[in-house]
Amino acid sequence: MTVEVNPEAVATLSAAAQDRQAYLTHLLAQRPNPKGLEKVRASALSIIQERGLPSNRDEDWRFTDLSGLYKTAFTAPTAASLSLEEIAPFILAEAPVRLVFVNGWFAPDLSEIDNLPAGLSVSTLADAGNLPELGQQPGMTEVFTALNTASFADVAVLRIAKNQVIEAPIHLLYLTTGDTPIVTSPRGLVVAEANSAATLIEEYTAVKTASYFTNAVTEVSLGQNAQLHHYRIQREAKTAFHIGTTAVSQDRDSRYALTSLSLGGQMSRHNPVVVPTAEQTDTTLNGLTLAVDQQVADTHSDLSFTSPHCTAQQLHKCIVDNLARAVFNGRVFVPKLAQQTNASQLSRNLLLSAKARVDTKPQLEIIADDVKCAHGATVSQLDDEEVFYLQSRGLDRNSACDLLVEGFAAEIIDQLPIAEQRQTLLNAVLSQIR
Repeated sequence: MTVEVNPEAVATLSAAAQDRQAYLTHLLAQRPNPKGLEKVRASALSIIQERGLPSNRDEDWRFTDLSGLYKTAFTAPTAASLSLEEIAPFILAEAPVRLVFVNGWFAPDLSEIDNLPAGLSVSTLADAGNLPELGQQPGMTEVFTALNTASFADVAVLRIAKNQVIEAPIHLLYLTTGDTPIVTSPRGLVVAEANSAATLIEEYTAVKTASYFTNAVTEVSLGQNAQLHHYRIQREAKTAFHIGTTAVSQDRDSRYALTSLSLGGQMSRHNPVVVPTAEQTDTTLNGLTLAVDQQVADTHSDLSFTSPHCTAQQLHKCIVDNLARAVFNGRVFVPKLAQQTNASQLSRNLLLSAKARVDTKPQLEIIADDVKCAHGATVSQLDDEEVFYLQSRGLDRNSACDLLVEGFAAEIIDQLPIAEQRQTLLNAVLSQIR
């Protein structure tokens, strides 16, 4: 599949836009060329060429500077192998099913899929055929999402059969390794058929690596009365760039709960996009962002109702320290068809230094007239009276501050299903603010 660029169209662009176009051409040249999915990839390429890479003049990227990403000439990932000993810190004993991808390719020797529970099937691009569900979820026209569609080398496919409940969590682990700057495009597809239930832990991290760019997409399709608890943990290296989309559709009576943690990367962005397509769905979106030093961490969520009698709750928290910056933009759209919607959205932000910054923009767009919806945002620092109270109980100031930050973060981290992982991530948060 070739990438065609119209020279006359490029000549009319500004110098900055020409630079982005050249960078986009470079990124597309790094794609692997797996067989199959030609139609889906061709459609994605058309979107990419039409839209081009964004700048901070685009409203959706107004608060997030992509110039650092555009200055790095990432190359195609090379085949790499890791040992079980090297990934031991990321293995979850309580999650007996584990799919590991290294630099975008499935690593069967690091995975555990030999004894799958009844009702769960897993596959990758090599054995998943043309995957008719792929690329069918909302949000596929976002340019980095389309870039992933045009570029991914492999895909993790999880299918939970009708009327089946998978008791133990499923661990989907994406690892990056290598000593040169590379770009990877992890891709996941989860299909939960009617009346099924499962828990998914999706994790992005790195082992022994230089600067890299992870451009990830996970699609989720929930059938009638299906339920998925989805935990997304991004703890990339501090040298990394991470852009990811979680695209979800919900059929009638389904229940979807996403808990996302964003702790790593010099620049990161997560786009949860959820569309309930029928009545009586329930959606929960919770998130925690930690940004320290000069990190930039951005969350852009979009929840668009299409039917009546649905409920949704969203809580997003940011902890920002040093010169870091966090962004939250959460859109909830309630059209006229979505009468009797009950939705709430809250953005809470904790600034730990005078130069830390957060830009929060909760958006509630309501056209229906019989709904119960609310949203709000708070930005604060540690409460001196609370710190003083803890000091009066015998704690030094640093310990008192740690305890308050821990309490702020724990409301989200405590939702993770595995106790050992909760403690590990809580320790990671505290170690970065000390």
